[in-house]
Amino acid sequence: MERNTFSDFKFNRQILNAIEDAGYSAPTPIQRKAIPPILSGQDVMGIAQTGTGKTAAFVLPILMKLNYAQGNDARALILSPTRELAMQIEENIRLFAKYTDLRTVVLYGGLGPKTQITALEQGVDIIVATPGRFLDLYLAGHIATKSLKVLVMDEADKMMDMGFIGKLHRILEVVPRKRQNLLFSATMSELVHKIAGDFLAFPTIVEVTEQATPAQTVRQTLYYVPNLKTKINLLQHLLKDDETLHRLIVFCKTRAVADNVFSFVERRYGAENVRVIHANKGQNTRINSINAFKEGDIRILVATDVAARGLDVSNVSHVINFNVPIVIEDYVHRIGRTGRAFQTGDAITFCNPAEEYYIRKIEKLIRQQIPVADIPEGVEIAETGFEERQAIAREIDAQKRKDNPEFKGAFHEKKVANQKKNGRSPQKTKRNTAYAGKPKSIRKKR
Repeated sequence: MERNTFSDFKFNRQILNAIEDAGYSAPTPIQRKAIPPILSGQDVMGIAQTGTGKTAAFVLPILMKLNYAQGNDARALILSPTRELAMQIEENIRLFAKYTDLRTVVLYGGLGPKTQITALEQGVDIIVATPGRFLDLYLAGHIATKSLKVLVMDEADKMMDMGFIGKLHRILEVVPRKRQNLLFSATMSELVHKIAGDFLAFPTIVEVTEQATPAQTVRQTLYYVPNLKTKINLLQHLLKDDETLHRLIVFCKTRAVADNVFSFVERRYGAENVRVIHANKGQNTRINSINAFKEGDIRILVATDVAARGLDVSNVSHVINFNVPIVIEDYVHRIGRTGRAFQTGDAITFCNPAEEYYIRKIEKLIRQQIPVADIPEGVEIAETGFEERQAIAREIDAQKRKDNPEFKGAFHEKKVANQKKNGRSPQKTKRNTAYAGKPKSIRKKR
């Protein structure tokens, strides 16, 4: 049966009114495929890239199944890898449950648990939580799991990347055996397969796109940039077009790089136009920055991958990867911040010579080549400094060793080539240099 409207799912009037208030008229492909089996009580494994509406795909049927507030203990548990995503899910629940009396509590680390414990004691129907904080409060006796009917694991691939597999197995031990399980992931790594095998019983597999493919609404561009200074120059050039790049996220690989990029943008465009979020920023600072970006108060958000998931902002015109992500799956999640909900967006990636290795892996993962553009005229291509040149060379050597453990390094290869060119045996040279700098008497004994 083709479901072209939300009323085709037989949702009750409260939920349909909330959907209408939220401005949604037609279900997305993941919603059309996932909602019916979830409503019928099946275990579901959903493969869907970010920005496809998958949160509503599990939230709406859960609200329909729970229907109204009941008892003191949670009947649904939704696990999320990051506090940002947990907050986003809770926001979705509040949006769609506005005409019901269902109670939701969100649990995450980074701030004291007192307020969260108080909320749990007042009664709860749905818990949204990061695995660590959930276990902490469960082991402290603040959460009863006997009433749980539905368990959701969202962004399972990110949970595996973040090393949550031990905590997830511990949670699976303390929740009722008889329950409905839902797992959602953008990619299917070996670890996700493993947890899916432990977690799901004969699941209905729902896949709305090839695994790890970027949204078709995102236009991708790749610039080969020799060094950090040139990346800054290119960023400055792109930011001049403030009409096209009206709301953008700049992703950086480390907190230090994010802070440097933020300082540069702040100096150029003023503190009122930019914020930075990463793990060193306090929880309130991060929430305020995300809200200011959502509301359009700031134009540019500089972030590490802590914000790559769970940041649902409409009308993000551009994502700029200032650094290529080393966890290649994060590329899909980063660029999924734009081109959301049927809108188009641009994802621009800056790649230095040490990052080309990861670009090749990303292209293999997404099964497509990222279109390459020339650095625009007017962008100064700076000379690579000695330290950065050395760091890039070391990184490339490390990548080659990863692919070939017998690789000795560019310096070693150059030395051997010179020895061969001069007619000397590399082995003999090695024997002689072993005693370099030692007294002659020791050398003679040999």
